[in-house]
Amino acid sequence: MAGAPSDDVPAILEHGTTDVQVGVVSMSARSPDGQDAAYVEWHLLDHLPEQHRIGGVRGGVRWVSTPACRAARAASERRFDAVDHVVQYLFAEPVDESLAAFFGLGGALRGAGRMPLRLPGVELGGYRLAATVAARRVLAGADVLPWRPARGAYLLVEEGGQVPAELVEVPGVAGLWSWEGSATVHVDLAPTDGLRLTVCYLDDDPVATACRLAPVLSDRWSAGVVPLLAAPFEPVVPWQWERSLPG
Repeated sequence: MAGAPSDDVPAILEHGTTDVQVGVVSMSARSPDGQDAAYVEWHLLDHLPEQHRIGGVRGGVRWVSTPACRAARAASERRFDAVDHVVQYLFAEPVDESLAAFFGLGGALRGAGRMPLRLPGVELGGYRLAATVAARRVLAGADVLPWRPARGAYLLVEEGGQVPAELVEVPGVAGLWSWEGSATVHVDLAPTDGLRLTVCYLDDDPVATACRLAPVLSDRWSAGVVPLLAAPFEPVVPWQWERSLPG
């Protein structure tokens, strides 16, 4: 691909920037009775599409920690160690009304018998978007990274520290969105104040990229940032529900 990166071209940026303000992140453990594939199939074919009837929903994506991904974690503290499934929903204005509809819709689907499977929940938290950064080589702008095809994601949950913009220089990291935790996003969301969540969008193998990220993250943490989770995840491949699952 050739040309100037979008973030360097005002004529491109004047046509719009992201209006996403809040991310809702659902972290779950693996199914205790081996129903991970069935759960993922239900979520991708039924539950997630329904969220797009809500006006403020801008997107939703699911990632899975395979055995190889789990082995490549650079940090996994007790609070998040059980996480093997992650879903992130992106919300724009009207945020409050959309979050109310999000929880209301869940209740309506449950009442219609449309939530047959559950995974052990680890945390359902809300975060506010703090920064978006794209690697110059990918050309597409930072504001549109969540909609660029990715081979996986690398999730960082940390206490303290600034936006880790340096991570986009690591081969395999196409860019990142960094989020600040909050206790006031919604009453039904776990308080995440004091945390920074960073989602790195990957265009190379997640495990190989995790190995390249490890020394960069070690330098970051030596400066006083406290890691709670630093882990690669694979995306779900539609109609190949058993391709990427926890062990």
